[in-house]
Amino acid sequence: MVANFKVFKKIAPNGKVTVYLGKRDFVDHVSAVEPIDGVALIDSSYLTDRKLFGQVVCSFRYGREEDECMGLNFQKDLYLCSAQIYPPPEKREWNLSKLQERLLKKLGPNAFPFRFEIPPNAPASIMIQPGPEDQGEPCGVSYFVKTFIGDHETDRSHRRSTVSLAIRKVQFAPSKVGRQPCTVVRKDFMLSPGELELEVVLDKQVYHHGEKIAANICIRNNSNKVVKKIKAMVQQGVDVMLFQNGQYRSSIASIETDEGCPLQPGSSMQKVIYLLPELTNNKDRRGIALDGQLKRNDTNLASSTLMNPEQKDCFGIIVSYAVKVKLYLGALSGELTAELPFILMHPKPNSRPKLFHADSQADVETFRQESIDIDAM
Repeated sequence: MVANFKVFKKIAPNGKVTVYLGKRDFVDHVSAVEPIDGVALIDSSYLTDRKLFGQVVCSFRYGREEDECMGLNFQKDLYLCSAQIYPPPEKREWNLSKLQERLLKKLGPNAFPFRFEIPPNAPASIMIQPGPEDQGEPCGVSYFVKTFIGDHETDRSHRRSTVSLAIRKVQFAPSKVGRQPCTVVRKDFMLSPGELELEVVLDKQVYHHGEKIAANICIRNNSNKVVKKIKAMVQQGVDVMLFQNGQYRSSIASIETDEGCPLQPGSSMQKVIYLLPELTNNKDRRGIALDGQLKRNDTNLASSTLMNPEQKDCFGIIVSYAVKVKLYLGALSGELTAELPFILMHPKPNSRPKLFHADSQADVETFRQESIDIDAM
């Protein structure tokens, strides 16, 4: 039996350096991030008196590219880790992965392995959806693995010998189920006896993308006011940690109903409202946070950001979700609002390790790089 495994490959414009990665999504387990294991292949005629360096770069764009003028730049590049790939170190401090062993055996003596460790407090890959008329790179956090020929790690790279391959730092839903979200809010009135009580219960704490959210609503009207309308919505909270006032919320799914209303004094009502947060209904809305996007792949609403409670210095973009229920009592009586946070993420994929047999075959996906005339250099 021949087993196939996928490899991502990208070549420098001059064709002298090639980078191979086994995957482009690296999972953040909150306490640690999966290491980036890859192999760099260098042309034999290019090895003399040259050094090859590798870096993991986190690019954070926090302003529109079209607004940049007079030297103002709304992008920061953070070099999270850096290492020399060639000449290789005398002693390797880590063990080769199975994929690296197979690639080194297949590519020959001019292939050199590398490994990068992303710090656990690095931000997740998130993109802010631009408006229909916006141009340029969208705001958000993106990652890429960069290899280049130079004299030292901080040397300026030349485009013809540089390889930049986009990757993503992702998180998956926790396997441990938390407590069922529940809240009770009450409102009394200055010149009226009794109070209005609203109880909201979600069917679970963690939802996967594409799942309906069931909000169980119970209203007990012990006041002399009348409930005229009910509105339930899912709100996405975005916190851009670079700014002090960089927080905003967007309603991504909502239902407004007057079924069972008006709810008269002394009455009670219980009903379930279903909400479905989807990108389909928010395609052209500026400011919606999306999961980081790789070329040729579709994306979805950004997953909730899971953080270590001990982590104080946050960077990047933090995304959260909440169900908000409003009772409308009329112009003079105001509103009663209840809010419940929840987690929206992708389920954790099957984590069974891949077995590479001696007759394994690689399914290589090559990314085009703009070609240049080598003789003209």
